[in-house]
Amino acid sequence: MNGETRHTIGELAQRTGLSVKTIRYYADQGIVPPTDRSPAGYRRYGPEAVARLELVRTLRDLGVDLAAIRRVVDREVPLHEVTAAHAEALAVQIRVLRLRQAVLTTVTRRGGGAEELELLHTLARLSARERHRLVADFLDAVFDGLATTPAYPGIMRTLTPELPDDPRTEQVQAWMELAELAQDPDFRASMRRLVREYAADHDVPGPPRPDAVAVVRDAVAPALGAGLDPTDAEADAVVAAVTRRYADLSNRPDDANLRRRLLARLDAANDPRRDRYLDLLSLINGWAAGGGVTPALDWFSRALRARMPSPAG
Repeated sequence: MNGETRHTIGELAQRTGLSVKTIRYYADQGIVPPTDRSPAGYRRYGPEAVARLELVRTLRDLGVDLAAIRRVVDREVPLHEVTAAHAEALAVQIRVLRLRQAVLTTVTRRGGGAEELELLHTLARLSARERHRLVADFLDAVFDGLATTPAYPGIMRTLTPELPDDPRTEQVQAWMELAELAQDPDFRASMRRLVREYAADHDVPGPPRPDAVAVVRDAVAPALGAGLDPTDAEADAVVAAVTRRYADLSNRPDDANLRRRLLARLDAANDPRRDRYLDLLSLINGWAAGGGVTPALDWFSRALRARMPSPAG
């Protein structure tokens, strides 16, 4: 003997916190072989066995399999190669678990049944190519006939969700809800009408200009912030400013016909599902939420209707 301390399995168990059975199993697998045996034939281990067992325990706690651990302790592969491979495998498992969590949480929140569970599970498992195809089909339906107009491909890109490779649970939930919206025929029709009216407002000579929704949103923001009632006389100036601006942008006189046209535009745009789509899009793409336009459109529509003559009886 060279004078080094020798430990029995029982002593190793006390020093490492592992059970005797576990240490014996590791020894049988060749992961922590005994240094020698006592005169009575019992296994004995040198000081390096403690460090080796602590490494094995740490790797097992992290989920590394015994075959990989043996290659590490036998110095067949560097530790960092094994940990890198295991980290990547865990990343895949985490993504799968997040998808499952998102599906289960959404169904629980909605109180949905088996059919909805199956639909959401399918949407959550779509590949990047399948997700792109679903969204492209939605946008093609909405922008049908306009996709080749110079301004519209850029608009379509801003409406395209890009789920990250490693999405958070709430991003997966947002994707599932957005995908359901995109497949809703009524929502598609509503968005198609909005795009057509947007195109009609912009079919005038000159550079790009804001649409009716943007004009209303910007003009109404201070009134909303101040809590101004749309039927109050103080709202007259807001209504006048919007209709004057809209008349200038559309090259039309500021008259009753223009106001009816403006109301029709706002009614088409005032779909809460549009705001919801944009909120979900921002969450999926990691953008700052821009805030919905529904409150501004509601306020201005009430204000404008209050100032229009009643139809002749």
